[in-house]
Amino acid sequence: MSLVVGLGLVGGAVAGAAVTHTPDRPAPVADGSPQAFAQARDVWRDTPVDKLFPPTVDGSDGGPGGADRSWVRVGVATPAGCAGAFDPLLQEVLAPAGCVRLLRATYVDSTSTTVTTVGLLVGSGEAAAMSALGKRWTGQHLGERIDLLPRPVAFPGTPAAGFGDHQRGSWDVRVSSDLPFVVYAVSGFADGRTVAQPEPADKADAQGSTTATGQAGLGFDASGLASAVDDRLHTAVKALRQPPTTGSEHHA
Repeated sequence: MSLVVGLGLVGGAVAGAAVTHTPDRPAPVADGSPQAFAQARDVWRDTPVDKLFPPTVDGSDGGPGGADRSWVRVGVATPAGCAGAFDPLLQEVLAPAGCVRLLRATYVDSTSTTVTTVGLLVGSGEAAAMSALGKRWTGQHLGERIDLLPRPVAFPGTPAAGFGDHQRGSWDVRVSSDLPFVVYAVSGFADGRTVAQPEPADKADAQGSTTATGQAGLGFDASGLASAVDDRLHTAVKALRQPPTTGSEHHA
């Protein structure tokens, strides 16, 4: 069972704590170099949980018809390996990325209607492997295939208690071509209903969608939260590459 940490609905005793801790931060290196690519992997050790998976996320114009949308975090899973986190074929497709660590959190929308698990796979693959995987993912439109879905994380005692494979309604997977990361999100209904035909986020988000998935905004949940975490990830990587401040500078 996943450990709930930094839980916004239950006290948040360790909110703001790092996912894990490393005492010695490596010296910054130039962007685009093999050293910079490798150093980016340290972001999961050096970045607080709340920086990557904020307790609340606001999405302006992030819902059907341009409606505002917001989400509240209900649980953060213990950092783990990648086994069992994806449907078997997706696990196989993502194999070139490798897996140093998998980070996941689950959110509920402000109306407690939908739930979404968002994940960050920190890859062990080299830059060339990630570049090739990223090109394959976009070039072959793999994000549209319903046999390539990530799996959700349920949290007992929350609106996501019944969030399992059969509840998946929409998803968004983003494979980075220049960083060792895969960011994804998968959404469903908070009432635990089964979704017979999941839709990729870009299809569910399409204007005029008449499916239950599209009208409920499940695609917006998946794409909105994947985008939010992806943006925070890139901000964290940029901060990791900045020279550390020593406090010893003197100004005239």
